[in-house]
Amino acid sequence: MVLQRDAARLRRRSLLAGLASLPVAAALPARAASSAPTPEAVLHDWYRLVLELVRHTPIYSPPVAARAFGYLGIVCHESLVGGAAPLVSLAGQVGGLGALPTAPAVCDAASVLNAALAAGVARLFSHTGPTGQRAMQAMARRMDEKLAAATAPDVAAASIAHGQAVVTHVLAWSEGDGGAVIENMGFPHDTVDPASRGPAQWVPTSRIAQQQAPLLPHWGEVRPFTLPSAASCGLPPPPAYSEEPGSAFYLEAKEVHDAKAALTDEQKLIARFWSDDPMLSPTPPGHWIAIAMQIFERDQTPADRRAEVLARLGMAVSDAFICCWKSKFEYDLVRPVTYIRRVMDPKWEPLLITPPFPEYPSGHSTQSGAAAGVLTDLFGADFAFSDATHEDDGLPVRNFPSFAAAAEEAAISRLYGGIHFRAAIEQGLAQGACVAAAVNRLTTRKDA
Repeated sequence: MVLQRDAARLRRRSLLAGLASLPVAAALPARAASSAPTPEAVLHDWYRLVLELVRHTPIYSPPVAARAFGYLGIVCHESLVGGAAPLVSLAGQVGGLGALPTAPAVCDAASVLNAALAAGVARLFSHTGPTGQRAMQAMARRMDEKLAAATAPDVAAASIAHGQAVVTHVLAWSEGDGGAVIENMGFPHDTVDPASRGPAQWVPTSRIAQQQAPLLPHWGEVRPFTLPSAASCGLPPPPAYSEEPGSAFYLEAKEVHDAKAALTDEQKLIARFWSDDPMLSPTPPGHWIAIAMQIFERDQTPADRRAEVLARLGMAVSDAFICCWKSKFEYDLVRPVTYIRRVMDPKWEPLLITPPFPEYPSGHSTQSGAAAGVLTDLFGADFAFSDATHEDDGLPVRNFPSFAAAAEEAAISRLYGGIHFRAAIEQGLAQGACVAAAVNRLTTRKDA
């Protein structure tokens, strides 16, 4: 398994470096190398790069990555508002976003998007490494050159100015949400003393020195996009803590314990497919963005629809993590690995590594429920698709009859991995549905 992870890491590093050196057109083989990028191509190529940057920027834990997807999606959406586009501005609908600059009478959509995304990605990923910096600069330079060659100078200038005005407005608004500054990789400098904690409370599960404190303990205070506060999608408490055999809590732990010994090869694959560990993947929210991008390419989705989907999906996964983290630190529940080793089996090992923060609810479940709820609203309840997100990592393509089915698989994968109790999985999906409902109440297009 270690060798597989090392090989995957090398493949992803090579891909990121390749994005800095290959022509932009290479990202979409069907496109002629000499043609100017379309708005669809601009979105595709920049988001392809973003998914790689998430993999290689250490501060991009799932909540932080989700926040970036939220703001970039809004940048894309607002860049295409105005003129003949059917999109409705999100100003006045989400989190205190004020009126945005008005689009010029004549502009080039691809140039607007490129200018906005180039500035937005550079700002949000300013902490990425040298390879990522070169990739961003190369993407911007090559897009600029191709667009300039195909666009009248006055139109290009007006388009670039508008894209920059949009992203400047959105990023200025983002600075006040409470999540703009990440210190010490998201881990507080103080540590948690297990001896001071009650048996029901979370204690560190990692031997890594930095992870003796929980990840982003105040993320539940970040400003949501579509909810008055994180408490708007609060949850009932988990089953009452008990070490008594036959109690509800004991039985939930026994289910996780017993599942490990009975896992099928398919269940092990599901656990690894949805694991989406930071630095080895685009993270769980990036996985759902990747699903949307695959659908876009399969169906040749027009740019305005892509921007609408990316905005709604980005806000959904971002708000999901804010709500989830609020609940996690409210209930501060012990992880299965801690409970099982103390009460049942001191030598028990989960299939996957337990992340460094409280158990209830499951972040995978919450954000998958939110993503599935939004995508179902956009594409339909019986929308079948294939997911090749991890094909380059050596995992096979998976096929789903619906977004709900994918979300349910992502959720139960955490029980297979030994990461979560069932209550965290089920309540996480419910919390995600609450977030999705808020996003789905937005008006994002004129024909809605």
